[in-house]
Amino acid sequence: MPDIEVRDARREDAAELAELLNAIIARGGTTALEDPFTPERLADAYIDGPDTLCCFVAVDRVTGRIEGFQALGRYAGLPLDVGDIGTFARLGGTQQGTGSALFAATRDRAVELGLAAINATIRADNAGGLAFYAGQGFQDASITPAVPLKDGSRVDRVNKRFALKPA
Repeated sequence: MPDIEVRDARREDAAELAELLNAIIARGGTTALEDPFTPERLADAYIDGPDTLCCFVAVDRVTGRIEGFQALGRYAGLPLDVGDIGTFARLGGTQQGTGSALFAATRDRAVELGLAAINATIRADNAGGLAFYAGQGFQDASITPAVPLKDGSRVDRVNKRFALKPA
């Protein structure tokens, strides 16, 4: 496992984060995202846009390379005290503790922000993503059936919640 430092994402990280995320999108099969990101679009969506609550990067202390990032933001349809999370790890870098390190920082920031819960929406065919969020303590909340992809296929979305405050 690499020696990871977690820090707040900065706009100057956007090009590297776009490259990381675009590789995941190009591979397909795990993210609901289907259109590549420019650095500017990525920064607006995940780093410092109006709906962004926080975004952290995991940086390998030896190489300086960003191994993953996690963003928490507002999402239409969710209550204002529920943040929506997205986690992206560099291809080939999963199972190295990057996601867990990122989630510790995100969870702490969500508590500081006074949120009641964190929502994660995962493609039902993304076994790794479902396992990751379950391992962090997220509980199944609902299923959104048969969400269409650009190619016309349909994939369920599993909505999971992590409670930050007692219900």
